[in-house]
This record gives sequence, structure tokens and C-alpha cells, in this order.
Amino acid sequence: MSTLFNRLHRRFADTAHMGMAGIRDDSEFVQGKPLRDAAVLIAVTERPEPGILLTHRPETMKSHPGQVAFPGGKLEPGEDAVAAALREAQEELSIDPAQVQVAGKATTFVTGSGFRLTPVLGLVPAEIEVRPDPREVADWFEAPLRHLLDQSNHKPKIGMFNGNRRPYVEIDWQGHRIWGITAGIIAHLSHRLSIDELVE
Repeated sequence: MSTLFNRLHRRFADTAHMGMAGIRDDSEFVQGKPLRDAAVLIAVTERPEPGILLTHRPETMKSHPGQVAFPGGKLEPGEDAVAAALREAQEELSIDPAQVQVAGKATTFVTGSGFRLTPVLGLVPAEIEVRPDPREVADWFEAPLRHLLDQSNHKPKIGMFNGNRRPYVEIDWQGHRIWGITAGIIAHLSHRLSIDELVE
């Protein structure tokens, strides 16, 4: 195992007690509705200055069109969150599950769209081949982990969601607008990971 993986794994385990820090659970807005289990992969690239792989969803998608997202989706029968996150990353970006070192799972939370979502943290090779499926991914990019974890880059916003005024975080990276659930997960990471504890 690499030094970066060991540091990610140890830090994630040591901060498990932080629970929902930095992220919002929307259980109150979906009471009485059936929840669907889902998972996303937070793919950190193994390089001296690590990054995170993110996608742009096609404008034609029914759910969250055009938004920046982590690869992920609903669990299939018999799957756990890790298996689903790895499968979805393979389907969306052709990432070989065998090349992902899983460092841990973040706290499961409920989204306003009715998902019981579990983020899975994994490390992938720096030069991993990425081949996006155009049916699910319009584009992809890698944003520096240092930039994403820096809370000074997390801009507080207020928006209307299902008729309710709700706070959310927005992060910009070279014109890529990261917001909503994806930015919330990154904000959660910023409470659990320190770039200075991960890289030399």
C-alpha cells in the first residue's frame, strides 16, 4: 500500500466520529417517501499533489442535468455501497475496480431527491485511463484536492429547493461550478482530511 493510501485510510478512520460535519441531511423533506440506496466514488489520484475526479452530467439526464458530480448511482440487488460505487465508476468512466484502493466510507445521509447516499473514498493511479460513457458523462475533469479541501474556496449560498430556502456550498475550479450534493460531500471531506497531513 502507498504512503498516500495509508494516510487517507488512517485519517478517515480517525475522523469517523465527526459524523455529518459539513454536510446536510434532508431526511425531514422526504418523510413518508421511499428512499433509494445509492453510492458515489470519491476517486483521489495518487500523485504528489492529489486531485479528485469529477464529471459533468449530460443536460439530457432526468436527474441533476448538467451538474458536476462524482461517479455513482443506485445500488443493485445484493450490492453494498462499495460495490455499487466501484461498478458505477467503471460504467461511467471505465475505471477498473481492481485499480481502486478503497480507503473508507463516509457517513450515509439522505438527499432531497430521495437517496440514502454513501460516499466511498478511494485512491486511483495518477495516470489511470478514463473513458467516459457519453450516455452518462458529458465531460470529466480532475480538480486539485488542495483547492477542494480549502474551506476559503467554499462559498455559502442560499437557494430554493422544493419550495424551501436552503443553504448550500458552491466551489469554483477553473470555471467548473461545483455545488449541491457534490460540494456538500467535498465540504464534509474538508472537515475530515487535511492536505498537510496527506502530502509531504
